[in-house]
Amino acid sequence: MKRAIVMGTENPAWRVTPWTYLKERKRPYGVSKKPFSHYVAMPDGCRLAVDVYLPQTAEGAAAKGPFPTITIFTPYYRRFALSDSTKGDEVTPGSFRYRDNFVPAGYALVVIDVRGTGASFGTRDSFRSPREREDCRAIADWIVAQPWSNGAIGATGVSYLGAASDFLASTGHKAVKAIAPLFAVWDTYSDHYYPGGILLKELARVYDDLMIAMDHDRRDLLKNIAYYANPNYAGPQPVDEDADGALCRQAITEHIGNFHMPDFITEFKFKGDTLPYDPEFTSAKFSPYGFYDGIDPEVAVYSVSGWMDGAGYANGSISRFLTLPNPKRHLLLGPWDHGARIDCSPWRPKVEPDFPIVGEVLRFFDEYLMGLDTGLREEAPIHYYTMHEEAWQEAAAWPPIEASETLHFDDGARLSPQAGVAGADGYQVDFRKGTGGQTRYERIAAIDSRDYYIDWQGRDEAMLRYDSAPLERDWQVSGHVIADLLVSSSEPDAAIFVYLSEVEADATVRYVTEGLLRALHRKESECPPEHRTTWPFRTFTRADAAPMPVGEPQRLHFALLPTSWTFKAGSRIRIAIAGADADHCGQVPHGRPPKLTLHRGGTTNSTIRLPVRPAV
Repeated sequence: MKRAIVMGTENPAWRVTPWTYLKERKRPYGVSKKPFSHYVAMPDGCRLAVDVYLPQTAEGAAAKGPFPTITIFTPYYRRFALSDSTKGDEVTPGSFRYRDNFVPAGYALVVIDVRGTGASFGTRDSFRSPREREDCRAIADWIVAQPWSNGAIGATGVSYLGAASDFLASTGHKAVKAIAPLFAVWDTYSDHYYPGGILLKELARVYDDLMIAMDHDRRDLLKNIAYYANPNYAGPQPVDEDADGALCRQAITEHIGNFHMPDFITEFKFKGDTLPYDPEFTSAKFSPYGFYDGIDPEVAVYSVSGWMDGAGYANGSISRFLTLPNPKRHLLLGPWDHGARIDCSPWRPKVEPDFPIVGEVLRFFDEYLMGLDTGLREEAPIHYYTMHEEAWQEAAAWPPIEASETLHFDDGARLSPQAGVAGADGYQVDFRKGTGGQTRYERIAAIDSRDYYIDWQGRDEAMLRYDSAPLERDWQVSGHVIADLLVSSSEPDAAIFVYLSEVEADATVRYVTEGLLRALHRKESECPPEHRTTWPFRTFTRADAAPMPVGEPQRLHFALLPTSWTFKAGSRIRIAIAGADADHCGQVPHGRPPKLTLHRGGTTNSTIRLPVRPAV
């Protein structure tokens, strides 16, 4: 396995670096910022607003096609109208990078307002509704019938848009050749709203605010969303045939009937729960894994995420990579938050990432959609970035490191290489305690975070803490850290939050990652074919849930969110344990803060296992 030395154009983790590919890729065409736009009728009569960007000649005329097509299905406006069009503001904040890089390279770009959003008609009856999946099939049919289409379709996008790429591929439409789901879940329950089986209450509330602001065209509310605070934005852009905007206004009236996230997501307190009026509708219906077997094995798939990507999006990208049998699949994990808006490494050279994700995705589509020989097939299938080493790595399989080091919770708040004498430590949960407002959770709630965990110093002082001895050598930890805890509770339920930090020689404390689990969901299971993992799996179903026997030790065996981080020689590894995160999660159990007891040492001891690259 080769290791990168620097982040730049010379980088041994790639044969051809993304920087080099983006720089040297010829772009023989032009592109207009004003697309052709249409309404396309779905089989049930619902009309979707569609923008089409086509390559142009140097003179601004339509270039001779046909072209492969890249699609973006979005609930966040395919294009904004402007109050003052003379200001030249960007009207496609969610897709301009694809427009400006893909279309000049010879692709048609089609951006769609999903039903119930933007200028499209209809209502949203759920998050990532199955109706939207069927709309994907109809849009693909429409594309291949156009004279500018060569019959090959790809899809990409960040977050919701990335999962829509999965949905498009899962229709089995033969025109779909390649998808690049970026920062997108595989399982909406465990990767997004219920990590560890615990509801992210603030995420549900804030996402509903965003939906109302956009779907209802409430510009008085939209100004509070950092990404869309431009006062020149004037709602969704009507399609060309709707010159006076009457149809767009009619469509927005239909959106008033859209679902509300806090009401909707709490119908699924357990994975496998159904809507009370639809016994077939579970969270699998709005998760890509629920339709994975519809994805043709010949479809190329590029999963991209970051180490600070929300509550579990990196797990989603890894599970997609592990689950799909498709031989043409790739995985990229960087030092990023949701959407790679920020480089999250404390040692970052600048706030905005240097890595050209768009260049890597362009190379992917060039290889598998346009049919160019880019050398991508000669690259390792996995690339990931190691923080505190500030280096890119390549790997042939996940996990990238098989070796591990186990540390035992010990007397004196220590993490020791061997189990100590049997003992226990008590911790009274305080429901007021939280992790603040500069965490991995803010970005997925559409908050424009710029810094991450810079106030972490001292936050863990009120938690149950254990430190290792100073490390004698660097430990590169890459993959999932596994907590194996023996815990008893004074209440029949509890939430367990485990935080991994590096305590540097000068006592600076750096947040690395975390894991959480509702004790009710402690039962482990074999992972099913549609949701492969290499870390402990649980169903989160009502059938497998069980209250904690009060006062009796129970095994809680679960993974922290994946990371790649080098703990430097002289630093200490710290594990901190809490029972609440008031800033993001609800109380568990309600109004009854438990006293937790961690049992350690002896034959029934608690440990933390870290995937550590062996010493050279």
